[in-house]
Amino acid sequence: MSRSSSRNQLVVPQANAALDQMKYEIAQQFGIQLQPNGYNGQLLTREAGTIGGNITRTLVQMAEQQLAGRS
Repeated sequence: MSRSSSRNQLVVPQANAALDQMKYEIAQQFGIQLQPNGYNGQLLTREAGTIGGNITRTLVQMAEQQLAGRS
C-alpha cells in the first residue's frame, strides 16, 4: 500500500510513518507477508481487506479512547 500511488491524502502527513508501521504490524499478526519495497501486487483481496479493516478498527478504537478521556 504505497502512499505515492494512492489518491488518498493524509490530513496529518506526519502520521505516514506510524500508519506504515501499523500496517506491517497488523499484517504480521495475520501471517501476511508484505514486500519491503512497497509493492504488494501478490496480495489477495481478502488479505488486503484484512489489513485495511484492522487498521480502521484500531484507529477508531484509538479515537474513542481519546474522546472518552476528554469527558
